[in-house]
Amino acid sequence: MYTLWIANKNYSSWSLRPWVLMRALGIDFDEQLRPFGETGGDSGFGSFSPSGKVPCLHDGGTVVWDSVAIVEYLAERHPGVWPADAVARAWARSATAEMHAGFAALRNICSMNCGVRVRLHELDAALRADLSRLETLWSEGLARHGGPWLGGAHFSAVDAFYAPVAFRVQTYDLPLAETARAYVDRLLALPAMRQWYDEALAETWRDIPHDEEIPRVGVLTEDLRAAPRP
Repeated sequence: MYTLWIANKNYSSWSLRPWVLMRALGIDFDEQLRPFGETGGDSGFGSFSPSGKVPCLHDGGTVVWDSVAIVEYLAERHPGVWPADAVARAWARSATAEMHAGFAALRNICSMNCGVRVRLHELDAALRADLSRLETLWSEGLARHGGPWLGGAHFSAVDAFYAPVAFRVQTYDLPLAETARAYVDRLLALPAMRQWYDEALAETWRDIPHDEEIPRVGVLTEDLRAAPRP
């Protein structure tokens, strides 16, 4: 059985991507969660991950790190990781690569923090541009491939890569056009996403660097997380 190493579900957007894909596709794995250090350290991630980062997949003696590499490793072994149609698959890989490398303003301003609600100080031009690109990209994927998912009828890796955006939209109440908002709602309603969210809210760890970002970008209006450990 695979072992998937991840960090806090409340904060770790990169951990979410292979986790939600494997859960949604019914690929069995043993979850190993190592929380971020409260001083921002890697909490010993280097003991299981060559890069010292999460996620990291172990398959017996094979170690695969980085979310894209994990997805491609799984795609060689399991159907449904990518769309079956070659054209849809090429589009899905391109959109996945764009998410992996881009959307810097969205990442920097709206870091993933599932259990809180934040009112942004402002919606600057760079963040507006990222949101506009998301709307265009998602609308294109849904229209080209028939929906309800970006690559067609079935949830696949490209949807998993945009799953953290759904939590960001929820946390920061980001404005999106109707089609994009409906796609976010579908992501949030996915059983695997609901499981991740419930478990994120139940966590009692706090990562200080992540939480200290909140007043820099906005005002905390609600904290739904379980009380922190004393």
